[in-house]
Amino acid sequence: MDISILAFLAQDGLTTGAIYALVALALVLVFSVTRTILVCQGDFVTYSALTLATLQLGLMPGTLWLLIGCSLAACTLDSIAAWRRGQSRRVPGLLVRYLGLPMMLWVVLDTFELAGLPAVLQILLTLALVTPLGPLLYRLVYQRVAETSVLLLLIVSVAVHITLVGLSLLMFGAEGVRTDALAEAVFMLGELPVGLQSLLVIASALLLIGLLYAFFGHSLYGKALRATALNRKGAQLVGIPTQLAGKAAFGLAALIGAISGVLIGPLTTLYYDSGFLISLKGFVAAIFGGLASYPIAAASAFFVGVLESFANFGASAYKEVIVFTLVIPVLLWLSLKHPHLEEQH
Repeated sequence: MDISILAFLAQDGLTTGAIYALVALALVLVFSVTRTILVCQGDFVTYSALTLATLQLGLMPGTLWLLIGCSLAACTLDSIAAWRRGQSRRVPGLLVRYLGLPMMLWVVLDTFELAGLPAVLQILLTLALVTPLGPLLYRLVYQRVAETSVLLLLIVSVAVHITLVGLSLLMFGAEGVRTDALAEAVFMLGELPVGLQSLLVIASALLLIGLLYAFFGHSLYGKALRATALNRKGAQLVGIPTQLAGKAAFGLAALIGAISGVLIGPLTTLYYDSGFLISLKGFVAAIFGGLASYPIAAASAFFVGVLESFANFGASAYKEVIVFTLVIPVLLWLSLKHPHLEEQH
């Protein structure tokens, strides 16, 4: 293996690792706040890429109908709850809050020639279609079981993932897609060709990691989420709405997944069920950080990406085995470090 191949594999691994880093951070975020292992995090990535590809073909994405359906269901649940509490005056506000954005998106998507829209507008529409699915899923599914055990939350997450995969097959079909490149330029770094798209992915991941660090470390809302993560009961006692914190965590996770889908779409062919492997690779990195440390999870994700790239070159038939085997010693070390760790309710 000469230096040019080594550098190419490292570049490819860092690009893939940047996506895994975003997925891992989203997994740590959601688990910290809600104790939920978000198995469907990778589905946000594939939904985003497939939605953007559909818009670039000039077609109406099925994500819109999923968003409208989830919004109607959530609005119905909150309206019934308000009616039972004698707060029927809140119903018009709930209709606007839940159905305002989906209706606006429907008008926009039905009015304009989607294939002719600038790439920036197509990306913004994709983010607007995918991101609200996070809080809606929390309201429809997870909020009802928020106080149950981690095991039950994991089972629910698996069920949500299977449902989203089935809906993805229904909406987008079984064919794999790639989105148009955001940046097609390639320049030479010595003898190594470096794609601007790869640099864009890595830079965007690092920027998002920095923004998340600033949000959780220096903003009042971020500190409230951290408080919910550290002590859910204590946060409730001091007036922090934990349901709102859960919706915010799922919303941030969906936004991170949507951005990841936009970034990775031009680099690899994605299918309706590609999200599961993406989630698993991010989960491996998150496990390195004990599902608690953002910096360790991010650094581990880049390591996983580089390891996968080299394994794909040297032993492609075993690359998944090599990556997932990493979890075993880490889990063993964590079990020895915390032998009497009890589940927090």
